[in-house]
Amino acid sequence: MFFFSRTGSSTACIVVLDKRDKTLHSVNLGDSGFLVVRKGIVVHQSSEQQHYFNTPYQLAIPPPGQDGRVIQDSLDAAESTSFNVEVDDLIVMGTDGLFDNLSTDQILTEIAELQDYDAESIQSLADSLAMKARCLAFDPSYESPFAKQAKLRGLAITGGKPDDITVLVAVVSEESSKETEV
Repeated sequence: MFFFSRTGSSTACIVVLDKRDKTLHSVNLGDSGFLVVRKGIVVHQSSEQQHYFNTPYQLAIPPPGQDGRVIQDSLDAAESTSFNVEVDDLIVMGTDGLFDNLSTDQILTEIAELQDYDAESIQSLADSLAMKARCLAFDPSYESPFAKQAKLRGLAITGGKPDDITVLVAVVSEESSKETEV
């Protein structure tokens, strides 16, 4: 017998590419997010949304009797953007576990090592980013982006931040006569 919880919360990051006009449409709520990288430079990115430090905007279904005691954000609060992309732009999406443990510069360094934009290389980049973030998340002496933000707020937090880590990487490719995965 299975029991499923009817309570919980989640940030949300949705990205859709319109291939006809090469426009990336996004909706982001919370501290998951994405980067669009063109020739090694971030040309577009989502904004982190937090109520206060380490409390991101989130969709939530509170436990019974807890309405009003749990932060519940509406999709109306989500950041919505549209951005024109170009062939060979890389789109890196991740949960806060990626961005709390790897700086944008560290992500760009990993991207710079990418030789080809074939499926195997793109998967290898996603795996590498996730593994690097995971290793650093458990390093107590690492000065993570999360720890740096904490210090700016007067909090004595050091090291990485263990958290969920999900990384997706896609490359914008040429439109062809047959359907192309992006």
